[in-house]
Amino acid sequence: MSAVTGNAAPRRRRRRPGRGRLGWNLLGLLVFATAGFPVYWMLNTALKPAKDAIDPDPRFFPRTFTPENFARAFEVADFWDPVGRSLAVSLVVVLIGIVVGMLAALAISRFAFRGRKVVIVGILAVQMVPLVAMIIPVFLLLNDLGQYDRLTGLIITYLTFVLPFTVWTLRGFIVNIPKELEEAAMVDGCTRTGAFVRVVLPLLAPGMVATSVYAFIQAWNEYLYALMLMSQQNQTATVWLGNFTTKHGTEYAPMMAGATMMAVPIVILFLLVQRKMAAGLTAGAVKG
Repeated sequence: MSAVTGNAAPRRRRRRPGRGRLGWNLLGLLVFATAGFPVYWMLNTALKPAKDAIDPDPRFFPRTFTPENFARAFEVADFWDPVGRSLAVSLVVVLIGIVVGMLAALAISRFAFRGRKVVIVGILAVQMVPLVAMIIPVFLLLNDLGQYDRLTGLIITYLTFVLPFTVWTLRGFIVNIPKELEEAAMVDGCTRTGAFVRVVLPLLAPGMVATSVYAFIQAWNEYLYALMLMSQQNQTATVWLGNFTTKHGTEYAPMMAGATMMAVPIVILFLLVQRKMAAGLTAGAVKG
């Protein structure tokens, strides 16, 4: 009996991980379905005839597919100029944010200076302020600086909420890199800058990619400041989508077609950096 009991116990222990994996897989499928359904519905509405988009009895699978909504999206207003402006603003914001944010995160993580804790608390406090609360001060400041209705003014505005996020995220990645690696490189003859470029920067690359993607998404999807600070002639892609709402109602099918086209740059970006993205998220999830 003891031998039978001894053999049965390991069997039960071997079964439990399988059940646990099944539960986690089901939970993952549920999360995927919940997050993916809005994307599916956007594509569904973009590809169905316009009259079916306002049908009170919606269908999960359209009976017919048509590209006319994409043609209508191009007819409502110029598409490429707003997309080009959004792309230029987002790339400049990411470039400046990563460079400045990396230097600030390095200073906070590696150097002890007076007021360091105040800086860290200030970074967190800035992220807690609702963006809508800063519209009037930002508008008045840009107007005084002559940057209202200019892309440079919009870039400066986006940096105010992208930089704190970038600094705080990159700080977590830098903290995970042991100081001993830099010290060993300096013992071998590298300067502090050389040790950072040759040792820390390659290890920080996945984190920089992950942070850049999220910063790009923040700048690309921002709507409120682009609406308030830019005129119709200088509108960005998110504001361009508002052209589908008129006094006669909302043209849902062309709007979803426009939203689909706007999502293409984000999808392409994720496909290009997905490996670095996964590595960066894993590296920054340990401590910090």
